[in-house]
Amino acid sequence: MSDLQKNHFELLGMPAQFALDMALLDQHYRKLQAEVHPDRFAAASPGERMQSMQWATQANEAYRTLKHPTTRARYLLALHGVDTEEENNTAMPADFLMLQMEWRETVEEAYDERNIAALDASLKQMREQAQALEQKLVAILDQQQAWQEAAGIVRKLSFIDKIRADVEHKISKLEDE
Repeated sequence: MSDLQKNHFELLGMPAQFALDMALLDQHYRKLQAEVHPDRFAAASPGERMQSMQWATQANEAYRTLKHPTTRARYLLALHGVDTEEENNTAMPADFLMLQMEWRETVEEAYDERNIAALDASLKQMREQAQALEQKLVAILDQQQAWQEAAGIVRKLSFIDKIRADVEHKISKLEDE
């Protein structure tokens, strides 16, 4: 086992960029987990077992962070000293604010009408919007390195993630009834 101070990209043997090969990320994660899993250190000293547990925890955190586009972009920005300020900076372009309001209205109407198909359609629209923003991030983070512009896109993605989770929860509630 090597140094615990590696960043998530280094730990998982991935380039420090937004565009990642997800199959390769999965493969590197499984390989690392096999090396550091606490079960492999059951007969080791208490110190080695503790270090194994720390490694496994860090590997899990790194994988969860890099697997999801929003957290990966946020982490990459943090490595470059940029805070996305999602809690404080809620300013959004007017067109995005309108889109948010339209989504919320559509979702509430569909939920009130118990219309799972309409909720699914909204989710599809949100996924498409998120994918378009993720494509922008590939260029902005990996090629242009326009960190502040990327932070604004991460704020948008974060909003979409939240509303998608809300819609998925509503669908789940309707399906459970």
